[in-house]
This record gives sequence, structure tokens and C-alpha cells, in this order.
Amino acid sequence: MTSTEGFEGRGVVVTGAASGIGRATAWKFAQGGAKVLVADVDRTGTEAVVGEIEAAGGTALAVVGDLSDQRVVDDVAGRAVEAFGGVDVLVNNAGIMDRMSALGETDDAEWERVIRINLTAPFLLTRAVVPHMLAAGRGSIVFTASEASLRGSTAGAAYTASKHGIVGLVKSLAVMYRGQGIRANAIAPGPTATAIRVDAAEEAHGPAVVGQLSGATMGRFGSAEEQAAAIVFLASDAASFVNGAVLPVDDAWAAV
Repeated sequence: MTSTEGFEGRGVVVTGAASGIGRATAWKFAQGGAKVLVADVDRTGTEAVVGEIEAAGGTALAVVGDLSDQRVVDDVAGRAVEAFGGVDVLVNNAGIMDRMSALGETDDAEWERVIRINLTAPFLLTRAVVPHMLAAGRGSIVFTASEASLRGSTAGAAYTASKHGIVGLVKSLAVMYRGQGIRANAIAPGPTATAIRVDAAEEAHGPAVVGQLSGATMGRFGSAEEQAAAIVFLASDAASFVNGAVLPVDDAWAAV
């Protein structure tokens, strides 16, 4: 595997890495010489990504489990530190969509599941990794936010709230730890060709409104590789003075 990005020997954790943006990101870090922990709830996909990276000459490790479970979070952090000697980069990418439900249509189960996976899980993993970064005196954390973190017209209430929460975490981390060598940033993807699906309720109010507002301005669909390139840039030394930023990767959707 040819090194192209200057991450030689660094330990990287990528969540939601069995497919889509996470898979492309894990591959790109591995191509840059990083040792990559691939974390996802999908065992088959996770093990396949690790096998592909290893077959290409890279170093990868699989952890399978739900990152909203503290035991899985502890396993990810512990195994990364044990295998790699530390965590230089954490990519909080794992997430799910809601049903595009308007607030009045959002039941407790939808709200709690989306917030738990999209916001609480990255909080838990970041909290587990930060002490190791502090001990090393450096670290870069990149979150996958969304266009829904910038506006209220691209998803339902639960997903939109979860991604606005991610932006809050990024900004708090950036301010709190900038003097201790830790940077935190996020990408805000526009429509991207991945396996994520929306199970919208038929005749629901939310999807009708969101579709009307977004359809004419969203632009083309991006690729997972385009999103991964932005994540790797934000994690890299080339972005050493970029901290607390939310970078739209969206073919100008945020600018319309």
C-alpha cells in the first residue's frame, strides 16, 4: 500500500467504517500509512474492510458493536491504544437518519434512537479518547455533521437536532483543548451516494416540507471518496491551524 498522505505510523479510529463515507475514510488513512481501527455495528462489512486493507499491505483492526454502548466504546479506545500505542486521529462518522419527521410527528423511540447514535455515541467515544490525546500532547478529532447541522430544512427534528449538537461538541472541544494540542473539526456533507436510507412515514408532514425546500437547490450527489478526502485533510498536518471549523462538502448547497 503506497503512502500518500503523511499519516505513517499514526493510530486512527474511524467509526461507521463498514461502508460509505467511513469505509472510504478508513481506506484513505490506510493509504497514507496509518494504522486504522475500523469500528461498526456491521460485522460482515467491518471485517471485509479490514481484510481489504490488510490484503493491500496496510494495518487495520476491527471492532464490532454499537457505539452507543459504553462497553463497546471502552473496547474501541482500549484496543486502539493497545495495538497502536495511542489514538492520533478519531473520526466520529457513524450515524443514522431519522424518518424526516416534523417535531409533532416524532415519537420517543425515534428521538431517543437518533440522538443516542448520532450525538451521545460520539460524545462517549471522544470522552474515552481525549485522555490519551492529552497524554500525547496532540490529537485531531473529525466529526461527520451534515447539511442538517447548518439549517432546518434537510431532515427531521431528531436528525437535525443531533447534527446541530455535533457542531456544538466540535466548537466546545476546539475551545477547551486548543492549548493542549487537540483540534476538533467537522464536515457537513451534502447529498452523498451511500447506503444510508430514509424510512419516511407515508403522508407525514415533515418529508413533504423538507422535499419541497431542498429538492431544487441540493445540487449533484457527491461520492463517499470526496467526503473522505475532506475528513483526511482536516485531520492532517496541512490543517494544523484549522480548529472548530464546520466545512460544507456539498457542491455549494449551503451557499444557495
